[in-house]
Amino acid sequence: MAVRTSFESYAYAAMRIVIGLLFLFHGLQKVFGMYGREAVPLISRAGAAGIIELVGGVLVMIGLFTSPVAFICSGEMAFAYFLAHAPSGFWPIVNRGELAALYCFVFLYISARGAGPASLDRIVRGKKG
Repeated sequence: MAVRTSFESYAYAAMRIVIGLLFLFHGLQKVFGMYGREAVPLISRAGAAGIIELVGGVLVMIGLFTSPVAFICSGEMAFAYFLAHAPSGFWPIVNRGELAALYCFVFLYISARGAGPASLDRIVRGKKG
């Protein structure tokens, strides 16, 4: 087993927080029409994606219910990739699906690893134990 540096867990927490924040912005665009985009109807596929991005982004960012939420976000991004990007070509660089693929695998990693020490999951688990 590799020895982790003393800053590794904090770097992971920073990555999780930034990924959650960036994902949150996609949800804000779709749900509230912020940042140069019009809101989509909530009762639609894009509306469901916006809600997952909004709620999932916040929960991943604060580290609450991190593993199941990140798994759902990963699945949403896989679905988005194959539905919206893959029909335009096989390679992500060609079909403009790099961001969806990247989010998919980063969220899959977060789901497998969990929230880490700087999270509400850790606080809640600590209070229970």
